Amino acid sequence: TFQRQLQQSDCQNVLMKKVFDTHMLFLQINQSAAALKHVFAALRLFVGKASFPSAFFQGQADLCGSLCYEILKCCNHRSRSTQTEASALLYFFMRKNFEFNKQKSIVRSHLQLIKAVSQLIADAGIGGSRFQHSLAIINNFANGDKQMKNVNFPAEVKDLTKRIRTVLMATAQMKEHEKDPEMLVDLQYSLANSYASTPELRRTWLESMAKIHARNGDLSEAAMCYIHIAALIAEYLKRKGLFSMGWPAFLSITPNIK
Repeated sequence: TFQRQLQQSDCQNVLMKKVFDTHMLFLQINQSAAALKHVFAALRLFVGKASFPSAFFQGQADLCGSLCYEILKCCNHRSRSTQTEASALLYFFMRKNFEFNKQKSIVRSHLQLIKAVSQLIADAGIGGSRFQHSLAIINNFANGDKQMKNVNFPAEVKDLTKRIRTVLMATAQMKEHEKDPEMLVDLQYSLANSYASTPELRRTWLESMAKIHARNGDLSEAAMCYIHIAALIAEYLKRKGLFSMGWPAFLSITPNIK
């Protein structure tokens, strides 16, 4: 009924946000497995609608990030049927991203999924056998999708699930050292550095480091993490031509910013 209004500004509008948030609310509030089945059907319809992909795969990444976060949370659900439904929706979502990018890549969903995994590790402690089972389902979908056989989509999906497993392994190491704050932060630091070429993910891990430092009462170290985040954003804005100084703006606070 409101398709024209929803499509305004490439689907980046207040009405679209409200419709999307309503969909998300069904995943954020505990539902029965039977109700979730209908929620996933509604989301498949919403994501699959020919006129709406730009809401997720163009412009701001907020909607894409929120959807990835909530679906991944369901991939860790106690119910096997919910895990399968969530994995199927996630695969469908990545496929839509691939089609939207003229069968070139799934950069947007790849980045937002890794970011969501990084956040969920801190928020919900994902990574056990249930979550691994969901990753295996997604890989099976990629391997069995005949329409995607002659393009690089299955390889992209495989690469993504491999990267998610790497993050989970690094987190498992962190769990072993959770009573050793120095070692824990050291592991987080190396993970943040491994995403040096992906500013959004580097920022996610630096924020996670800052939380650990603050929890341990190491406030100057937490402040250092936040200064690095600010410098990262400043440098990004400089390259976009929106800020003149970039990271050197913070040199007067600390030479460590280099």
